[in-house]
Amino acid sequence: MLSALLLVPILAAALCLALAADRPRRAVLIFAACLHTALVAATFAVPPHPAWGGLLELDAPGQLFLSLASLLFLAAAIYATGYLRAEGAGAKRDFQDGSMFTNAPERIFTACLCLFLAAMTLVASTRNLSVLWVGIEATTLSSAPLIYFHRHRRSLEATWKYLLICSVGIALALLGNILFSVAFFDQASPLASMDLASMLPRAAVAGKPWLKAAFIFLLVGYGTKMGLAPMHNWLPDAHSQSPSLVSALLSGALLNCAFLGILRAHQILGAAGMADFSGGLLVLFGLFSMGLAAVFIVGQGDYKRLLAYSSVEHMGILALGVGIGGAATFAAMLHAACHSLTKGALFLISGNILALYHTRSCHDARGLFRALPVTGALWAAGFLAICGSPPFGIFVSELLLLRAMFAGGHSVAAVCCLAFLAIIFVGMSVPVVRMVQGPVPPAVHPPQTEPAIAWGPPLALLALALVLGLYLPAPLGAFLTRVAGAIGG
Repeated sequence: MLSALLLVPILAAALCLALAADRPRRAVLIFAACLHTALVAATFAVPPHPAWGGLLELDAPGQLFLSLASLLFLAAAIYATGYLRAEGAGAKRDFQDGSMFTNAPERIFTACLCLFLAAMTLVASTRNLSVLWVGIEATTLSSAPLIYFHRHRRSLEATWKYLLICSVGIALALLGNILFSVAFFDQASPLASMDLASMLPRAAVAGKPWLKAAFIFLLVGYGTKMGLAPMHNWLPDAHSQSPSLVSALLSGALLNCAFLGILRAHQILGAAGMADFSGGLLVLFGLFSMGLAAVFIVGQGDYKRLLAYSSVEHMGILALGVGIGGAATFAAMLHAACHSLTKGALFLISGNILALYHTRSCHDARGLFRALPVTGALWAAGFLAICGSPPFGIFVSELLLLRAMFAGGHSVAAVCCLAFLAIIFVGMSVPVVRMVQGPVPPAVHPPQTEPAIAWGPPLALLALALVLGLYLPAPLGAFLTRVAGAIGG
């Protein structure tokens, strides 16, 4: 089954490159997304056996992030059919300054989408640190052409910044892997592989200084890809210049893959009795990410960059929860699920706004309730959801996190977290309220009706985020408890 999960998007990418017509290519994209989601769902009913000589092995944390990536990809694939039909290929006028750009050929775009899914599947379905590193590097290479879809000088700049910064990060992560192997080198029988099954039982007798150095390199390396501050510099540009469905996948799925790499390293240090060291660093980077996001969100005039800095904030919350440990780890895993659903929906909604208003400015995209009633309502609901307002799932996860922090004696960190959340809520509310209210600009010509394919996928994602805030099914709660337990919570 694990092999099939990898082969489905790879074969779909080959078909997308081979097909000449757009309509069959889009059908292949949706079929591959549906089949991949069905296979992922089947892993809950029938746990898959390890494949490829043990290189592929799905555990609870990998299953969580694989499920989120597959679900988001399905929503993005459905949304992409309408998006690609409207965008097409050829010259179009730029949204900002009137200059011209040319969209990438659709066959390249859809093929890279499928390869991106395959790379994320590889990351989530392995417990081998070397294979995970290869998978995260593959996500960079497969997603870079997606960021450069519009082939404009700003998208080119964002793509190069993404490639260069993330390549430095992945190089540091490679050094972290090497240092992990050194930590186990002095033992009587050296490691046969970089698999967690081999490393966790022997972590207690590994070299402590080498383990600390390895974790620092992996935290900085994968933290660059995850968007933890201050290694987040690529993220605002890449999210703002990418097509909205790509931004949804970058924020809701890719960042989780990098986070999983950090969790694997945290598992090893926890098995070595050094969870306080790795957890302390995660708390530090988590709070710093939240604080920096709060600074840049206030006064932000680009609504896609606003969502990008929101992602930096929520990655900080995930790091903070895992760093605190205990019940906070469960809260972080619930938060990861709710953030992926909500942020994916918001980026898809931003695509509808951009398509009508032809601007990313919060000041110019006004009157959403009048111009696009459904999109405007979803935009307002998504804002409430991402800021942790009840009854959405992020409210529950943040409440559980704060409760665990106060109960565990982390009052200073909890107060800082609350202050950052309050600043971010105010900072986001000002541009969002400005966008949904007011008159429609004269140059904007709203459509008679909004196509369901444009608002259906984000509505479904927001509905799931709402359900997680109102009711957490017992099987899902038990699964998230297993995920938290696997990483030391």
